[in-house]
Amino acid sequence: MQRQSIKIKRGVGKIKRTTKGGLLIAEATGISDTAQGYKDTPGICTKEQVEAWKPIVDGVHAKGGIFFCQIWHVGRVSNNRFDGVEIHGVHGYLIDQFLKDQVNDRTDKYGGSLENCCRFALEVVQAVADEIGGDKVGIRLSPFASYSEAADSNPEALALFMAKVLNKFGILYCHMVEPRMVKLGEKFETPHSLRPIRDAFKGTFIAAGGYNKEDGNKAVSTGYTDLVAYGRLFLSNPDLPRRFEIDAPLNKYNRETFYISDPVIGYTDYPFLTSDV
Repeated sequence: MQRQSIKIKRGVGKIKRTTKGGLLIAEATGISDTAQGYKDTPGICTKEQVEAWKPIVDGVHAKGGIFFCQIWHVGRVSNNRFDGVEIHGVHGYLIDQFLKDQVNDRTDKYGGSLENCCRFALEVVQAVADEIGGDKVGIRLSPFASYSEAADSNPEALALFMAKVLNKFGILYCHMVEPRMVKLGEKFETPHSLRPIRDAFKGTFIAAGGYNKEDGNKAVSTGYTDLVAYGRLFLSNPDLPRRFEIDAPLNKYNRETFYISDPVIGYTDYPFLTSDV
């Protein structure tokens, strides 16, 4: 019941951050009991969990928002009113471990060549698209990152291969982490760019990783990406779109509270702008 209570309170945070036409992506959500890797992470594999998500999704829809459920691990997708599904393929977890040749040491059809290393990820995309339709599917990838020592010897080739093959599935979007975000929460100077990958992918492209308002606007206006995803700034500023709109100051986020079990501290306790601003 503690996990259920935490998830519901965090769901309130999702609703509070909803704006009309805005896209919200849920945190990584386990699709089986064995998919859970951390304490108090949400799930969507039991009837109780599915039912608990429904009022949260309804609340987002009531405010005119669009809500995708990000799933990690592989399995079937439950029907519980989300607008779509984002497949979690980043940061050294299951799918990323297949993609990266520095950790994938398999000798069967899922390892060795670039095509083989990408096979599992693409089979997951196919399975989810077959279940709910490709137009409701997105995938998040981090080819340049080396979280949990999951690096690749040629991330550009990996990213381009995935972008081109994903076009065949007609999925809605590809959500990719910037090359500068190699390690957790830190920016690094890099000669790499997402532009070639964005140009290769024919659907909507989302870039993520250390963006502020100014460089986010520039990335969109120059065609570098279609959309920019905000995580840490949105966590600490539940009214981030409004603050961007009027150039209001931003709350500073506290990284030490990002992954604690408390469902309020560091999640729903960041203040909104006062009504007279």
